[in-house]
Amino acid sequence: MATVEITEQNFKEITHQGVVLLDWWAEWCGPCRRFAPIYEEASARYPDVVFGKIDTEAQSNLAASFGIRSIPTIMVIRDGVMLFSQPGALPGELLDELITKVREVDMDEVRQRIAEAEAQGEGEEEDGEEDEDGPVAGANGKTATGKKD
Repeated sequence: MATVEITEQNFKEITHQGVVLLDWWAEWCGPCRRFAPIYEEASARYPDVVFGKIDTEAQSNLAASFGIRSIPTIMVIRDGVMLFSQPGALPGELLDELITKVREVDMDEVRQRIAEAEAQGEGEEEDGEEDEDGPVAGANGKTATGKKD
């Protein structure tokens, strides 16, 4: 499958279901241009995965809403939930490994933990106490809902 241009207008429609990889990039970015062929090749190997490209210059509001400060940034959204976000290009084999790991994620468990984290957040407002487990956070320090820890 070829890559798909992602805009503010089609973002929700494209990311609400299935596995979606996003490449945040800009034309002037050298590392972005070097990563582009790796990303295109991966899109051919995984026809069931959507490979989106978001031009941060043309989609500056979208980039700002996700706090994109460094490009390229690779992001993975599955069934509308961000599971991974990391600045920097990935070699092809790491991109393959990332896709494999994202496919293995139990999304029912993720949604349950998000619901628990959201309920905990509501409870914190009421009683000011935090559950000792805390919300689910990825390697980037963001919870599955995209909020910073």
